[in-house]
Amino acid sequence: MKEKVGEVFSIARDNPAISGCTISKAVHGGANDIIYFSLARNTDISAEIYPYHKLLILAEGGIEVYGSDGFSRPLHTGDSMVILRDTPMGIRTAEGAVYTEISIRRSDIMNEAIKAGEVFRLAELVPYQDGKIVNMDVVHNDQMKFVVMAFDEGTGLSEHAAPGEVLFFALDGEGVIGYEGKDHPIKAGENFHFAKAGIHSVQAVKRFKMALLLTLES
Repeated sequence: MKEKVGEVFSIARDNPAISGCTISKAVHGGANDIIYFSLARNTDISAEIYPYHKLLILAEGGIEVYGSDGFSRPLHTGDSMVILRDTPMGIRTAEGAVYTEISIRRSDIMNEAIKAGEVFRLAELVPYQDGKIVNMDVVHNDQMKFVVMAFDEGTGLSEHAAPGEVLFFALDGEGVIGYEGKDHPIKAGENFHFAKAGIHSVQAVKRFKMALLLTLES
């Protein structure tokens, strides 16, 4: 994955738009590729047809996903959407935006709570529960898993290693990422990248929600 490892960062801050331009940055290839998009004010990615879904996670700004027959869905900072497949879909913005796009193939298993074409917030998919950690698989296959987790204050995951790389999205509250022996405070809107087999832990300082994308492709 073409992303910094072992430090807190922000996809939005690290990928500013250029006036009058749209920018794409591929950070992971394969069947479930990951791309950051930076759109300047009043720019447009024209409608295109894809034979698979795309999960959009809006880091900053606002966009409109549009299509045929008057289809229009506005998204704002923190919103997500799985766009329709086999249908012309475009994206435009008046104010500018930075978002992550993850390809979801036909063979991938998507949670029934997620409906293509509907706007939702990842942080609202799972509730907090006293003294517990709640998690939901949003989509997965043999080489990828995208999970949302809610940690009550004081709960956490002890040190462990993942069998692949992990891109981490802090969604709500505050936590501490332990990585290779160093603690990294993290809050909503920030990101982290674990290398394959990197030793890490997660601790909720306050109630804390996160999403993580595990990729097992080389």
